[in-house]
Amino acid sequence: MKITIQQGNITDISADVLIVNLFQGVERPAGATGALDKALGGRISELIALGDCSGKLGDTTLLYSHGAVAAPRILVLGLGKRDAFDLHAARTASARAIARAAKLGAATVATIVHGAGVGGLEPAQAAAALAEACLLETYRMPRQSSREEKTRRIQEVVVVEYDAARVPLLEQGLRTGTIIAESVNFARDLEALPANIATPAMIADTARRMAAEVGLQCTVLEKADMEDLGMGILLAVAKGSDQPPQFVILEHNAQRRQDLPTNVLVGKGITFDTGGYSLKVASASSMWRMKDDMTGAADVLGILRAAALLDVPLHVVGLAPLTENTINGRAQKPGDVYTGMSGKTMEVISTDAEGRMILADALAYAGRYHPDAVIDLATLTGAIGIALGPHAAGLFAGDEALGQRIQAAAERSGERVWPMPMYDDYAAAIRSDFADVKNSTAPLKRMGVSTSAKFLQHFTEDYPWAHIDIASMAWIDKARPMYPNGASAFGVRLLVQLLRDWS
Repeated sequence: MKITIQQGNITDISADVLIVNLFQGVERPAGATGALDKALGGRISELIALGDCSGKLGDTTLLYSHGAVAAPRILVLGLGKRDAFDLHAARTASARAIARAAKLGAATVATIVHGAGVGGLEPAQAAAALAEACLLETYRMPRQSSREEKTRRIQEVVVVEYDAARVPLLEQGLRTGTIIAESVNFARDLEALPANIATPAMIADTARRMAAEVGLQCTVLEKADMEDLGMGILLAVAKGSDQPPQFVILEHNAQRRQDLPTNVLVGKGITFDTGGYSLKVASASSMWRMKDDMTGAADVLGILRAAALLDVPLHVVGLAPLTENTINGRAQKPGDVYTGMSGKTMEVISTDAEGRMILADALAYAGRYHPDAVIDLATLTGAIGIALGPHAAGLFAGDEALGQRIQAAAERSGERVWPMPMYDDYAAAIRSDFADVKNSTAPLKRMGVSTSAKFLQHFTEDYPWAHIDIASMAWIDKARPMYPNGASAFGVRLLVQLLRDWS
């Protein structure tokens, strides 16, 4: 989808569908909607008076112009109550409108920016919200099918602005929103691909190509490199697979690392998770979804892509350890003990608690950068979904100030997190009789969410750290605005917002 901007009068714009807006409680429309109402002989005002055009958030009312204006169809989009309107509402409303236009079979859509006038949003932010919503709402996962998809898609969205002085601000916002949304969809594509295609090597090659395109520095560690670094815990997981492990390192502003704050983002990259010898028997029928267990790693690639294209004034490092968790004659076994890069030892209780294992060595590696903050993203526990459902990710902040920054970014991005406990009591539950720590409390699983976070904290070095458990957010079963069914890339917009807000 191409998003462009055109200065002019809304009534003169030709498109399959034209979108304007209305706040709830407005009796006589103004601005672009008022101009359109006048051109249509007061038909929008008539529908408002009849109660057929409510202005409720996300509601759309369809009118036909019958040649009164250049566009044959008009959608009046509800923005909800004015005093409750914010960026999240702007995104939600925009997504509803573009979805309705798509259902109408539109190839071209013209729209005003929602909320940049009486809505009180800064024009650039409102334009960014519109671009994000359009590109995220219309995303479709890649398919491997011999049949050509016949669904008609929106080809172009034209943003219409009457005031020429505001066009540069809107252009800036549209560019920002497009970069963020395309970075989300880049990660979604990786998450949606089957594991026989999205192998560790394929994802590493994708990272190399993307880095070259956007100006990131990219290094990929092979198995021998990881052995030299002593990453015995990560390699313990990789032992069970014939696919060689990869460790992707992406850097933005690598040449300015001495001058800028350093943020390290770490993403869990299990490209397929069988559970190993602790086989996922209970979820065998839905094990196909374990192709998304590399969502954290894909997100990190997407975040670094956006950081480079937006030229975020930080030194940002992305770490993506990549491996399968499968079974062969060399696979790790419950009771095994392994030593990680930090020199700390770990006992395997459950081979299905493998994500925290690969993150243990990645978090140790993060210490090399003497970072101002380290944040890991991981589809770590099914239990987080029991706690929070599909409405928020779990936030485990080892540093209070960093946790507050993440929560502020969540509010602005609309990707919600909820703070979870990190009591020292949880550390006691993962003490091992045979090593420094054990990787699970199984069969006692009641504390699985917080003990997994305490396990990760054990392998952090002396830096501010936070863990975000996105297991219940990575795959969408029931579509909602900007999140079609399937791969979500939840966390990309959240942490891009964090990086943009950092300074």
